[in-house]
Amino acid sequence: MIEATVTETTLTVSAEGDLDLAERARFPELTARAAAPDVAEVVVDLCSVAFVDSAGAAFLIALAETAKRSGARAVLRGADERVGFVLELCGALDSYEVDAEHRCAPASSPGPWRSPSA
Repeated sequence: MIEATVTETTLTVSAEGDLDLAERARFPELTARAAAPDVAEVVVDLCSVAFVDSAGAAFLIALAETAKRSGARAVLRGADERVGFVLELCGALDSYEVDAEHRCAPASSPGPWRSPSA
């Protein structure tokens, strides 16, 4: 599932579960929102993402490139080691400023990819 919220000049795209081909119907809409003239920052929150496939990585790259072409910052936060590895392998991390200071809220029931202390 992918949700988008807009506050002031920030578009926050939050994904939960898998960011994959099954979510592709939302990709064009969210990419278009990143190009809006009033968006100065696009934040992608992956705190609740368990898996990213090549379609999800391509979406993240397109989202960041669209934001940058429109003059907005593209910020990525919350990718765990597994998701981060996939994004690095696909070249998606190169498109973002990575928020290394962000700490995801503890999940009430962590998925198999997260430890209870994460």
